[in-house]
Formats: sequence, structure tokens, C-alpha cells
Amino acid sequence: MVVDPGRAFGTGAHPTTRACIEALSRLERGSLLDAGCGSGVVAVAAARLGFGPVRAVDIDEVAVEVARETVRRNGVVVEVSRADVLRDPLPTSDVAVANIELAVVEELLERLDASLAVTSGYYSSEQPAAPGWSRVDRVELEGWAADVLTKRHRLG
Repeated sequence: MVVDPGRAFGTGAHPTTRACIEALSRLERGSLLDAGCGSGVVAVAAARLGFGPVRAVDIDEVAVEVARETVRRNGVVVEVSRADVLRDPLPTSDVAVANIELAVVEELLERLDASLAVTSGYYSSEQPAAPGWSRVDRVELEGWAADVLTKRHRLG
């Protein structure tokens, strides 16, 4: 994978990024949203793993530009746009990925229209408070964690 993060966050080497990609590799393929995409590494990896369509959003315009360049350099199809994941409308997807700080992950989970979420950006000793979601898998690397959560369906 070719990545030049420039002024955006994410070279792909951080344990949370690697844990997210490992968690994604275990999932059934479908549409994917990378919420808070940074340099676009996870979105590109998802496209290479066979997810599609893949959409990536970030609030930072520099990150959006870098993610678009990462997508171009890697020859995959990912729609990259600017959005505030806590305020703007987000597309429906089969899987959503959020490798961002824990408080943002928790708030984002309340808004997601996805069947599965892969969340990271926090230590192995932490886990997101996620009403309406159940953890079905966890990847831990170097003291960091990525969780795979499934949305609980209401009965009745």
C-alpha cells in the first residue's frame, strides 16, 4: 500500500489501524463507511479486501485531500468526502469503521445506520459504551484494541 500522510493522520503502521484491518479481514464483504478516515489507509485496505462500495469521510479538508491521493496511488475505488461524523448525514452501510478517540466512537455509534461497526482508537483496557450494540469480536495489538460490534435488533 502506498501512503504519504503528509499533514493528515495515519500511515497505517499504528496498532489501531492494523487491528481494524485485521478485524475487517474476518468479516463478510459489503458496503463500508470509514468514518474519520484520516489518510484513507483503512478505506483503501477495505477496498482491497473486496468491500464495496467504500465511502470515506473526515471533517478535516487536509485529510480528505490526502485520502483522495492515497486512493489514487493505490488504484482502488473509494468515494472520499468531507463530513462531520457527529453532525452531518452519514450513508447507510453494511459495515462502518471508526478508528478515532473513544468519546467520538461512543457518540458516533448512536448515529450509525450499519449492521456492523469496527471501532478502535482506544486501549485494550477500554471499550466503548455502546447501547444497542453487542461486541462479537476483538483484536488486540500492542495494548490497543479494535472491536467488532453488531447492532442489536429489537424484539416485538
